[in-house]
Amino acid sequence: MTTMSQALAERAAELAALLERYNHEYYTLDAPTVPDAEYDRLFRELAELEAAHPELRRPDSPTQRVGAAPLPAFAPVVHAVPMLSLSNAFSDLDAPDFATRHAELIAFDERVRKGLGQAVVEYACEPKFDGLAVSLVYENGVLVQGATRGDGTTGENVTENLRTVRSIPLRLETPNPPALLEVRGEVLMLKKDFERLNAEQAARGDKPFANPRNAAAGSLRQLDSRITAQRRLSFFAYGVARVEGADAPATHETEMAWLATLGIPRVGDGLAAVVEGADGLARFYEGVLARRASLPFDIDGVVYKVNKKAEQEALGFVSRAPRFAIAHKYPAEEALTVVEAIDVQVGRTGAITPVARLAPVFVGGVTVTNATLHNEDEVRRKDVRVGDTVIVRRAGDVIPEVVSVVLERRPMRPADGGDLFSESSEPLYRRYELPKTCPVCGSHVVREAGEAVARCSGGLACKAQRAQAILHFAGRRMMDIEGLGERYVENLVEFGYVNGVADLYRLTLADLLEMKRRADARDGVEPETVKAGKIATLWAENLLSAIAASRRPPLARLLFALGIRHVGESTAKTLADWLGQLATIRRAPAALLAALPDIGAVVAEAIADFFSEPNNAAALDALLAAGVAPADEHPPRAELAARLEPAVLLARLAIPKLTETRARQLAGQQPDLATLAELPRREVIEFKLPAEVVNALADWLDDETNRAQLRRLAALRAELQASLPAESCPARLVLAGKTLVLTGTLPTLTRDAAKAMIEAAGGKVAGSVSKKTDYVVAGEAAGSKLAKAEELGVAVLDEGGLLALLQDTQ
Repeated sequence: MTTMSQALAERAAELAALLERYNHEYYTLDAPTVPDAEYDRLFRELAELEAAHPELRRPDSPTQRVGAAPLPAFAPVVHAVPMLSLSNAFSDLDAPDFATRHAELIAFDERVRKGLGQAVVEYACEPKFDGLAVSLVYENGVLVQGATRGDGTTGENVTENLRTVRSIPLRLETPNPPALLEVRGEVLMLKKDFERLNAEQAARGDKPFANPRNAAAGSLRQLDSRITAQRRLSFFAYGVARVEGADAPATHETEMAWLATLGIPRVGDGLAAVVEGADGLARFYEGVLARRASLPFDIDGVVYKVNKKAEQEALGFVSRAPRFAIAHKYPAEEALTVVEAIDVQVGRTGAITPVARLAPVFVGGVTVTNATLHNEDEVRRKDVRVGDTVIVRRAGDVIPEVVSVVLERRPMRPADGGDLFSESSEPLYRRYELPKTCPVCGSHVVREAGEAVARCSGGLACKAQRAQAILHFAGRRMMDIEGLGERYVENLVEFGYVNGVADLYRLTLADLLEMKRRADARDGVEPETVKAGKIATLWAENLLSAIAASRRPPLARLLFALGIRHVGESTAKTLADWLGQLATIRRAPAALLAALPDIGAVVAEAIADFFSEPNNAAALDALLAAGVAPADEHPPRAELAARLEPAVLLARLAIPKLTETRARQLAGQQPDLATLAELPRREVIEFKLPAEVVNALADWLDDETNRAQLRRLAALRAELQASLPAESCPARLVLAGKTLVLTGTLPTLTRDAAKAMIEAAGGKVAGSVSKKTDYVVAGEAAGSKLAKAEELGVAVLDEGGLLALLQDTQ
């Protein structure tokens, strides 16, 4: 897999994990931690990534499903007709023309018209309620079941709670009800009822609800329906899923009118309409937006559906949503406030994020005191400064962000003794600059070319990154410390038992048992063993054994475990294989690292930067002092000699104008790097190279830092040359240039062990069979890869054949 392919696969996996987590928080826990806008953005990114690279689409991808599984406290209900969510559209209301402002809306209308082969389509339009979707089932006119959406396929049986909602009829208002009717709609809390509930919460000293949606969701999912009955919930229908024993209406408009005759609430007061084309949709959108603040309930957009049912059926569905409907989201609410300070937060992965500390302001139902500024470029682009009056938006009605600065209110330096707002050409506060060092650990801050996010370089030493660094360090493909999961790591860090990876190797049985006791006390948990007067120790003993077993890792695993940015398994193996010793890798400058296979300038710079940071160096020294050391260090590969050629190294020093060709020409005239580092400028410009090249080289050497860099490179080159083996051993690399594919279960070898043996012999392990495959190693239940190999005539080996082939390397 190429570096780019690996990066795309890792990003897809990261997005899938985030979306699944946010699904669980939103649908199951009723405790979302990110706004809808952020979820929508991540979902779109993943969908676009999978569309461009179908091989990344997994069966369990969030794009292939909706929501999350229900809690076990309620009986599950399998929906006869899945409760799918809708795709989203957004508009840029600041755009100058209609086509730009409503581009996504126009695209939706075009897709529908094209799918139906019609010039004009009718749409039914309604508000998009900010509540909880439910399904109501009536049999012969009587309410028999109510369920939440859950994951779209299986929801929760909340019938008794829904019976307490006064607006839901327990019996349909008709003498001739259908034999079966399933109604879909939204349970929500009106603004006035929300305010009353929070007033009651405050009077009792209880924590108020954040917004009406959370209040409605929490009320509907109470295990005690008597509590639900005390909360004033409302319901509005938005469609019919099934009907038996009655003629189904031919349009959505007549369907909703029919429901109203049955006593089922539907939205009214001019908030529902039937329109034609994108123009009609946009007019409805903007009309409802103008009324949004005065509505009795919260909405976060409007919904459009093709009005005619026959046309809906003709358009059908995609995997996640109907083609005939879309949710058109509104922009978030905004307010004015003043920036009192700009701080930075350090994330678990080292990302440095500027944060505006604000004078408290009420936005979208909550008081906001902090707002993200995203990154240094965004702060500079918006020119946010301390003292500025800014527009704050709660993106997705949850996470606040600074939208823009009200420049006419910017405080200026007093002119001639005037007040702060008297006329002056100079702002009182300077433009924002990101700190050069991490506010948590003091390590230098790095921002790579082409990236918006700056990061703390002290990955091993930074307190903000500590838990994440330890979790990565202990991972299965890193140090493989079995049993050291997230819960234990978080507790070890929180209670101060582990301040860095080296501290893992100093833990005692007493430490682990005391950590567990303190964590249980914090969480209000009393294990059954403790109740019985016993203390469970086996888990701690096993963990200490796993930590001890990791003291002598392969060098590649240790390098991967350090969490160096851009260094995955492949790069770690390259470093270990070619340079052989940790001490050498720690001292290697970027130019030497960039000369190794598949390591580019950016990765090389990240590796050199990591080891040059004093905090990382101290953490690594502490790890070695704790008895951790690579088990397989060796002299550098003989093939390194070719990559130590002066021309190769000169071309990777990032000297302006010095291309590969010019580097070869320079090396031909002065092959000794140490001598080049000492040449005075007058001799440098006498090299027989184009004038712009020698001048750029002379300018580069005028910087003493660059001369020192060249001296260190020359010294390490000489050291490595002296330690190189006389020649490589061809038999040791019997699989050099060969591609193998592993499939099925081998009798004694694990997949990882077989892969390691193949790579040690110079081979490459691929994931799929093609004409370029040299061998397929097949075990039990080999499957399609074996069939593909036989079809293409690729040589097939069993485990014994592989071991015999590898035996030739001895």
